[in-house]
Amino acid sequence: MAFLWLLLLAGGAYAAAANRSPAEAPSPAAAYGGYAAAAALIGGGAIMAAFAVLAAGDAPFWAAALLWAAAGIPAAAAVMHARRMGFARRRARAGFEHLALWVLAAAAAAATAATAGIIFAVAAESARFFQLVPASEFFFGTAWSPQIAIREDQAGASGAFGILPVLSGTLLITAVAMAVAVPAGLVIAVYLSEFSAPKTRARIKPLLEMLAGVPTIVYGFFAVATLSPLLRGLAEELGASMAGESALAAGLVMGVMLIPFVASLSEDALFAVPDSLRQGALGLGSTRYETAFYVAAPAAAPGIAAGLLLALSRALGETMIVVMAAGISAVLTVNPLEAVTTVTVQIVTLLTGDQEFDDPKTLAAFALGLSLFCITLALNLLALRVVRRYHQTYD
Repeated sequence: MAFLWLLLLAGGAYAAAANRSPAEAPSPAAAYGGYAAAAALIGGGAIMAAFAVLAAGDAPFWAAALLWAAAGIPAAAAVMHARRMGFARRRARAGFEHLALWVLAAAAAAATAATAGIIFAVAAESARFFQLVPASEFFFGTAWSPQIAIREDQAGASGAFGILPVLSGTLLITAVAMAVAVPAGLVIAVYLSEFSAPKTRARIKPLLEMLAGVPTIVYGFFAVATLSPLLRGLAEELGASMAGESALAAGLVMGVMLIPFVASLSEDALFAVPDSLRQGALGLGSTRYETAFYVAAPAAAPGIAAGLLLALSRALGETMIVVMAAGISAVLTVNPLEAVTTVTVQIVTLLTGDQEFDDPKTLAAFALGLSLFCITLALNLLALRVVRRYHQTYD
């Protein structure tokens, strides 16, 4: 019985003091486990001595009581101290988690404050611009000539700040880019998710995503040096007139740039569809093609739609490709063979060089930036709404 009590007490002391797995690093509580076990051994030895004294029958009662006390006090002290160490460890963990929570909250607050500061700065400068130029002229004007006029016969003698030509060029290039990126990206996503072997997917997808890391200036140089002359020669053979810098060239190259973006997001949405839906469709006699396009694709539609809207926002904010391939001519047109400009290009143009922030020419850049921010914000909110509205949870 004494040996059984000894083993139980030693094991309890170890468990209470060293509440950890063997693979973990030593801790103060674990180090104290040895002391607790030693105290248990001492207590067990004292109990054995007490049994020996009582068995002899000639020892006084107080000696036996003293031996029992000597056995119980160290063991009880060891267990109580071990529990105290465990409480301290839990308090330390709670304190660390509390500190980590404050660090994460501070990081989130800093990001929010930075965003709010940027919005406030852009909105404040835009308000100054609208004090000089009427908002109706900016949002509904059909002429964009932000330079300050020198002669009286130039545009308004103080520049023209109609956003419609700039906005039309932005939307035209974006439309061409999405017309290239959406079909190609969706086809690649469906193939990787539904038809390719796992090894093929593991090899192709990283290579595809590497295209997203190519600098946009490389795409722009490709558009200027290769694609634009090729398209211009093709247009001449067909009897059409095409400018050296065109919305078509910029849109095609931008579409190639967006293909990895669309394909990766769409493939992730398709890959998240449970296999039980595919297996059920195949079990009912559907082909792999029918399963992919009539079962998996509709189930992944919210994620695909959100990815397309994010790609659209990315296209609206592109600058370098448009600067190099589309030009800076603000023309209100829907012809992709003509040279156009975009909102981002005009922002770069207006803020290049030594500028004074007290004339409409410079302040117009902030008004353009605020307009583009509102457009992209609306697209992002629409993407979130689509995901939340049509999101489905599968078991």
